[in-house]
Amino acid sequence: MSLHKSRPRAKAKGAKSKSASSAKTRAVVPLESLNEAFFLREAAPRDLKALHELSRHLNSVNLPEDRAIMKKLIQKSAASFAGRIEDPFQREYLFVLEGAESGRIAGTSMLIAQHGHHDAPHIYFDVLRDERYSGTLDRHFSHLCLRLGFLYKGPTEIGGLVLDPELRSLGLGKQLSFVRFLFIAMYRRRFRPWVIAELMPPLLEDGRSELWEYLGRNFTGLDYQEADKLSQRNKEFITSLFPQSPLYVSLLPKHVQDLIGQVGDETKGVRRMLENIGFEYSERIDPFDGGPHFEAQCEDISLVQNARLCMVARDALKDEAAPEEDRVRAMVGVGQPEGPTGFRARMDSVVFDGANIRVTQTTKKLLRLSAGQTVWAVAI
Repeated sequence: MSLHKSRPRAKAKGAKSKSASSAKTRAVVPLESLNEAFFLREAAPRDLKALHELSRHLNSVNLPEDRAIMKKLIQKSAASFAGRIEDPFQREYLFVLEGAESGRIAGTSMLIAQHGHHDAPHIYFDVLRDERYSGTLDRHFSHLCLRLGFLYKGPTEIGGLVLDPELRSLGLGKQLSFVRFLFIAMYRRRFRPWVIAELMPPLLEDGRSELWEYLGRNFTGLDYQEADKLSQRNKEFITSLFPQSPLYVSLLPKHVQDLIGQVGDETKGVRRMLENIGFEYSERIDPFDGGPHFEAQCEDISLVQNARLCMVARDALKDEAAPEEDRVRAMVGVGQPEGPTGFRARMDSVVFDGANIRVTQTTKKLLRLSAGQTVWAVAI
């Protein structure tokens, strides 16, 4: 992946006020008018303005607040969904969550088929232990070390999730996250055998990383924001300037040592969600800020493992049509197996009946389903 890092970045100093300013100037749909259904689909060129607005809430490396880069990202995503990029591991998919009535884009998330290529490797720190003992002194030390590593044929990666702050109370974030695992299940051969997520660590109020201040700055001469921005275009400076030998964490201040592998308060919920579906801390961290990498084999991710192909039943699910205990909450998705996917998905109540699935009339309408059509579904 040449332009985008895999994990959301904190805003640079001053970005918060800019984001607040933009929220005041754009048209705001009152929350009381958003009692509507939402569905997920492929990002399209018409979403450029809305996604650029959303990027101001995150300003991530893979969802930057840069209209030109955002336009290229949407174009690459469209080519990926359409199958126009021949190598499936060069593809990147951008999903949007849209209100069915208002047309408002509530959020977005990304799925990167392979993070790490010959022109831009997947870079990380392995977190290791170096055991030392002196018989003369009868003293034992266990030193935490960081060793730079590279992968040129890296894992599939999830990232770039951002939800409009005005809509967070509606509980839409789970859909943006889970849709990526359903898509992997539907198009398994397009993705690597394991998946990673790079989580945001605790950062200073101005968005700087203390780990970078004590390590990265000394090896590159760049501050955190400069290095972060440069890495979007070129990672050569990391491979050239960072030492290849292990770095002993015990040489750092204790409060910086304690940050390694930790997640920030706003990311703890994401960590719990990932752990609940099969992810584990991989003892690897981001070389910029120490954010932990969580990893899972595809077959161990419950949402991939349990996804199944179903046939849409003729009768739509109505409120009185099935006992409450028969209903389950599920992510339902539809897409062509070859060529342009035309992918759409949503989370809703369903009833599984053998190989059939009963869905609501709303889901039928928004996903453009007909009786007898095959869909993928996974209970949440």
